[in-house]
This record gives sequence, C-alpha cells and structure tokens, in this order.
Amino acid sequence: MTGHGNRETEMVPIIGLDNSDLFPVLNATASNEQPLGGYGSFTSTQPPKLVKLIASELGIKDYSTILNWELELYDSQPAQTGGLDKEFIFAGRIDDKLCSWAAFMALLHAKQDEDDGIIKLVALFDDEEIGSLLRQGARGNFLPITIERAVESLATAKGGESFGPGLLGRTYARSFLVSSDVTHAAHPNFGQTNLAGHTPRLNVGVALCVDASAHMTTDSVSMAILDRIATLSGTINQRHMIRNDSRSGGTVGPMLSAAMGVKAADVGIPQLSMHSIRATTGSLDPGLGLQFYKGFLDNWETVDGEWH
Repeated sequence: MTGHGNRETEMVPIIGLDNSDLFPVLNATASNEQPLGGYGSFTSTQPPKLVKLIASELGIKDYSTILNWELELYDSQPAQTGGLDKEFIFAGRIDDKLCSWAAFMALLHAKQDEDDGIIKLVALFDDEEIGSLLRQGARGNFLPITIERAVESLATAKGGESFGPGLLGRTYARSFLVSSDVTHAAHPNFGQTNLAGHTPRLNVGVALCVDASAHMTTDSVSMAILDRIATLSGTINQRHMIRNDSRSGGTVGPMLSAAMGVKAADVGIPQLSMHSIRATTGSLDPGLGLQFYKGFLDNWETVDGEWH
C-alpha cells in the first residue's frame, strides 16, 4: 500500500522550512515569547506556524479556544473525467465513498410501498482499513443494536408478537446483508495478480467477490440470490475470484454476518489504483452501482419469496 517506505520515519509530510537552529541568538529571543494560547494550552504544544495557519483558515483569533484537533492530509483537487472517451473518473478517496454514495442514493430512491414487509437499511461505517474495532466501526455492536431497536419499535407499535430474542432471531434469519467495498478491476499492467476470466472490468457492473479462504462472505447461495436480483434490476453481475495463492484484504461482511447470523454476500464496485491518493473508476460505475443497490432494495422481498 505504501511501498517500502517506513510509515513512521519516511512518510512524514513536509509542510514548511525551519532554519532557526542556524541562528541561535534569534532562536533564543523567540523562545522567550509566550506560547500561543498560553502556558498549558493545547496549542502551546503545537508548531506555532501551523497553529496560526489553521486558526487563520477557520477565523479563530483566540488560540486557547482550540482544545484539540485531528489532522489528515488529502488530495484537495476535485474529481474529473478522463480517457479517450471520458470513460474514467479520477478522484481522491473513492475507497469507499464510491459504494457508500451508490447505496445511500439507492435508499433515497427505493420504492416505498405500504405493503412492504421489510426494513430497508444502509449502514455506513468508519475505520474499515484499520480493523473496524472502534465505536464507529463495523466490528462494534452499533448495527445489531440499531436493528434491535427498530424491530422492538415496530413490534410494540403494531401490538402483535411480543418482542424478544425469538423475534429478533427470526428477523436476522430472514434478512440479507450486501457487504459493499470497492474491489480491484482488471489492470493491464498486473494481469498476473487476478484470476483469468474472473476479474471485473470497469463500466460493466458490480462484482460479486469470492474468497475460498473466507475473507469474503459470498457463497453459492448468496450469488444465486444476487444474480436473480440483477435479472430483475436489468444489471450485470461480474465475478471477482481471489486466487488461491493470495488473499484478499477482507471486508466487514464476515464479521457482520457472523455476529447477526444473516445471509450475506460481498459486492464491490471496481476501481484501479486502490489506496492511491488518486484512484480511478469507470464513469458509468457509480450509476451502475446505484442501479444494482436500488434493485436489491426493491426486489429482495420478491426474491426471498421465490426462494422459499
């Protein structure tokens, strides 16, 4: 992901120059000045030039009001199309705003019928790249608790079956999880890293991701279900089979399906240059992803009925 550079010592960003050590007299004079924000403040522990820059950008005049911060570097250039036929989108942070945008837009445009017997839900998590084990990560219990509260609220409102572990367990058993994360598209420079004939291409459709080592949750049952969804939605499902002599990065699918006991599959929108500061996807792929996810939300109940 970062080549051979040491992430602690060889990837420190350079944001300016400080040659004050070459002029000890001037440096001594500057060191006698009161620190920004006053002694004991957070800003007094930070580089003064950086504090002044950030405060200026935010319109902050009293440095002591800055209690703390989390700083990250990112590409500030807007996304743009490119390629001979404008068939590519070049953008920063596609992983995984690509699937997140498509799924969220699909939820906003999904059908709303009073006769629906299902809850349509999109869950967006943070921290996937570092293990997901934080309060806002998928390995936590936020999603199960949210579903539990929704089921309890509906059961109580309708005055039907009393809420309890049995009702919640049957809800999970009748549910389906589409775990979504971007996946590697076919790359002409690295053909040997993908399994021939099972590598997704850009501008075709989402890919069902399969890993024999179970780092993905997709199996034959879930693939059959999602292929039926694609038929009803007018979309094309591709396959991304992980080679047996390698492993995938893994997704939140296995951890969530194992925690709740739901049927699941891993689905990804293809992209190139994964984890690069500027990645590439197909100009049609966001829309194709939206079409698939909307098709799933609109047709899952029908397909589930066919399956039973």
